[in-house]
Amino acid sequence: MKIFPAIDIKDKKCVRLIKGDFENKTEYDMSPVEQARKYKDNGFKNLHIVDLDGALTGDPINIDIIHDIVGKFDLKIEIGGGIRNFETIQKYIDTGVEKVILGSAAIKDRRFLEEACNKFPNQIALGLDAKDGHLAISGWTEESDKLTAEYLKKVNNYGVSRIIYTDINRDGTKQSPNFEETQKVADISNCPVVISGGVSSIDDIKRAKKLNNIEGVIVGKAIYDGDIKLDELAKEIDAQK
Repeated sequence: MKIFPAIDIKDKKCVRLIKGDFENKTEYDMSPVEQARKYKDNGFKNLHIVDLDGALTGDPINIDIIHDIVGKFDLKIEIGGGIRNFETIQKYIDTGVEKVILGSAAIKDRRFLEEACNKFPNQIALGLDAKDGHLAISGWTEESDKLTAEYLKKVNNYGVSRIIYTDINRDGTKQSPNFEETQKVADISNCPVVISGGVSSIDDIKRAKKLNNIEGVIVGKAIYDGDIKLDELAKEIDAQK
């Protein structure tokens, strides 16, 4: 199982939101590049990045920072946030990221998701951000009428290489992930699932390892706030070998 430390970028700074609320955010002193270096120095191999500016605007606002991180560190990076056309996908692929996460655009237009999977095989991840069973879109500012499970069943054979499942009610709360709903998604999915939202302790990581079809866990606010020490988290990487 992979551990994805997280970097959310807003106004070129590392931030964390509570339940996806842009008005309820915490800014951190360390720059995204410095934070990526810290993760690399602690032995992490994977990195989850969200361009929050991109999520709001639909443009790759912080692609220069992504390019800088890719160029400096040997990390497998997945990037999401406002990716709504093939041109932006190609730009990110050209920077050297491992996977591009499609969210709102894929939920609004299943054909776009299918074509993206065909154009960029094994490089498209699907971000399913759910609130009370329904998918949310546009940087979580809108709830759709689509049920998570029903949508997934419709796109299950498109060739998505990874699903990132986030329970918005847990994101940034450090109240532990919604393991029950995540397992339901993983049981349906043809591809492996990454857990996101609410990770609060090493115990959450250990519990995630016991679930089926789970590829990894994203850890964000608990790292920034010091609830999970990077050296402790790094030991979980070693435990996987």
